[in-house]
Amino acid sequence: MSTLPPFAATAFSASMAVFRRKGIHAPTDTELAAALGIAPGALAAQYPDRAALLLDSLYTDLERQKHDHVRLYARFASAVERLYALINYSIEDLVVTDTAYLTDLTQFPAAWQLVQDHLATYSTPQLHQLLNEGILQGLFRSDINIRLVTIILIQQVNIAITPGLFPAGSFQAAEIFRSIFLYYIRGLCTEQGAHLAAEHFARM
Repeated sequence: MSTLPPFAATAFSASMAVFRRKGIHAPTDTELAAALGIAPGALAAQYPDRAALLLDSLYTDLERQKHDHVRLYARFASAVERLYALINYSIEDLVVTDTAYLTDLTQFPAAWQLVQDHLATYSTPQLHQLLNEGILQGLFRSDINIRLVTIILIQQVNIAITPGLFPAGSFQAAEIFRSIFLYYIRGLCTEQGAHLAAEHFARM
């Protein structure tokens, strides 16, 4: 078993912590201002509407995730372990996120587009590189179509974070994410890769 200590993700920003806990529409301006440590008037001056605050908070959160990914990569040498670590990181992120946040997020076009742009310009090349490295390391099957599998993985992310695709209240986003990804990734592994991934899979 791994002797690495648990990975500690960087904390959400103050505003994102509120959004993740209560959704985007529910928190009052007074509550958000208090979380940010400023007066409601200052909040209104800096962010003319909820969409502006969300967009800024989301941009900061995506940068947080990128920095955390760098720290995660430093803990593991193989592509399989890094990919499982990224999946587990996302699952833990979703565990502390109320479903109202994801439902509300789709109602803010600029913020939702930022998520899609992030998936296209950051997550897609990230996954493509991990799959390629895993094949070169003999951990992922050499006969997979990297471009196609990358697209499938990105679409699986969209399935996990898009509200309304599963019966309301029946499944948590983290459970959906886990069920979509873990078994699929294990199927891409060679025998060597599957053995290496077994410990990570068992913990998720």
